[in-house]
This record gives sequence, structure tokens and C-alpha cells, in this order.
Amino acid sequence: MTMTKTDVANPDRDGGRYADLSGEKMKALVWMDKNDEVSKPRLLEDYDVIVKVTGSTVCGSDVHIMHGVIIQTEKGDILCHEFCGVVEQVGSAVNERKVGDRVVNSFVVSCGECRFCKQKLTTACEKTNSSTAHKMLYGEKMGAIFGYSHFTGGCAGGQAEYVRVPFGDQNLLKLPDNVPFEKSLYLSDVLPTSYHSVCDTSIFEGDSVAIWGLGPIGFMACVWAFKKGAKRVIGIDNNSRTEFAKQKIPGLETINYEELKKQSISQRIHELVSGGVDACIEASGGEYAKTCVHKIEMLSGLEQDTYEMINECIYSTRKFGKVGIIGDYTGYTNHFNIGALMERGIRLVGCGQSPVQKL
Repeated sequence: MTMTKTDVANPDRDGGRYADLSGEKMKALVWMDKNDEVSKPRLLEDYDVIVKVTGSTVCGSDVHIMHGVIIQTEKGDILCHEFCGVVEQVGSAVNERKVGDRVVNSFVVSCGECRFCKQKLTTACEKTNSSTAHKMLYGEKMGAIFGYSHFTGGCAGGQAEYVRVPFGDQNLLKLPDNVPFEKSLYLSDVLPTSYHSVCDTSIFEGDSVAIWGLGPIGFMACVWAFKKGAKRVIGIDNNSRTEFAKQKIPGLETINYEELKKQSISQRIHELVSGGVDACIEASGGEYAKTCVHKIEMLSGLEQDTYEMINECIYSTRKFGKVGIIGDYTGYTNHFNIGALMERGIRLVGCGQSPVQKL
């Protein structure tokens, strides 16, 4: 049973019962709606905080919403799970956050009291997501995420002038005065998620590592891998991000797979590192099919994700090596080579959404 009000991603839902009683309107980015004004949210529970948003950003996973692959997204839902701002109102049970505090959010909404939150595994919170579809698809519900559909709790996001934050003491970090808002946004998702991927995959000193996808998460995972003592780090993508990453990260090797012609990614990695790398991290996600077979199967609903990158990771890893998945995968997939996983002794790690408070 949840401990906070869910399915309130639009304050005007259910006849405006979640809107501020003043009737004040605000501008917001909402799903599939050209109207740019919705009602300002109000405090719904004693441990809520209302934040006046000063900055927000777009995550690579938001593209999945734009492409319509995240279920239970409703017209009018306010988007965005990474934001910062100034506390405007606090509920009577809020003790640590004060009006006027400069804050940044954790992208996941957690209660701070359930068994997983007490272990700092906040993305597994049992009290903030009431979606039965989530439980049916994954076996258990995970914690809510701001601005990411009713499948993940239906909490309004931060691409708006104001946002309601449940469990404000738990889900808002007070910022020192010398930290600018635009830099604080990295703490909401990008830095902890990329760091979590490297830690959860167990990258050790002296390891050779290959990382699929050089968006913000994959880029920073390359940085963290070096920080953890990796001897070699190879970044993989299919566009100009490979050259950008190489320029910004000293020692990084890159593969632009569009330039490989008839050679596969795994063949190129084995050419660079005899026997394969010690570990791979998949940071691109399952939405981006490469071959016609997977494109057709995804378009026809025969699978929700492609497993091409995961198979590439398995083939590129040395025997008894490690593969971590931090890119978003939402459902079922076909053609996963489980035989290669088992016979070569590969440790496959589902990193899950990053427990921000733990890091």
C-alpha cells in the first residue's frame, strides 16, 4: 500500500482536486497537449513540499516518452524528472526543508521508511507507486519517478513553474549557496546513475571496460570507470559523440560502429583487447533496433526492446567477465543468446534505476 498520493501528474486531473485552491495557473510542459497552462499544484499531504522551479533538464530516457514506448502516459501529464529550485511551501510534517531553501531533487520518489529505503535502495521503494501494471510486468513495483507516466507512480514532473515533491525531506537535497543551480542538476540523475552503473557492474582497478552509448550516462560512466582505476575504457556509438568523448576524456578509446563496414563491434573489441574486455556496460537502451528483424518485431508489438546491444556486450566480454545494464529496457525481447551467457560464464547485472540517496 502506498504512503503518498499517486496518479497526480496533472493538478487539473479529477476536476482539479489536486490544484492550488487559489486557482493560480502556471506554464508547464505536458504530454500531448498544446495548452501550456495548468493549475499550480498544492500540498496534498503533511510531508509534501512545493518547489518553485528555477531549472530543469531533459534526460535521454524522456525520448522514450516522446516515442510513445512508456505505457500509462496520459494527456496533460507534466513531464521531467530532473529539476532544481527554491522551496516555496512545506507541509506540517516537514522538518528539514525550509521555505527559501535552494534544492535539487532525486529523480525517484521514495518514502524513506520501507525496508528498501532503510537500506538506501530508494528506487525499490514500496510505498510510492500504486501501478498494478508495473507489478504485473516486473513481478514487483519499484519506486515512483517524477514526470514519467502513471506506470511509475503518476507524479507530476519539473518542466513547470512549480512542482509538488512528496516526502520533501527525503527527496530534496539542500544546496550550498556556492553551488549554482545549473550544476546541481547533475546530482538529480546523471552523476549518480552513471556512477551506480560502474559500481554495480563491479569495475575494478586494472580492468578493461567497453561502454555502449555515449550520451550523458555513458559519457560519465567512461569517466567513472577511469576514476575506479580501469586500465582501458572503450566508448561505443555511431555518431559524432565518439569524437567529442575522445576529446574530453583523456585516454578514452572509441568505436564508431558506422565506420566498421563488415566488421562487427565484438570483432573490433577482440581485435583491440585479446580475449575480450573484463566488463561491458550497456548505456544506450533497448529502443534503438539496428537490424530489420528487430525493427519489424518492435513495430508489430512482438517485442518491446531489442537485445542486440546486450548480445554484443556478451560477445565482447572475456569468459567469466561482467555485463551491466543501465540503459532503459521496458519489457520483453527476442533472440537473447542465453547460451552464450551461460556457457561463457558471463555475469549479467541489471543495475536498475540508481538509488540516488545511497550515492
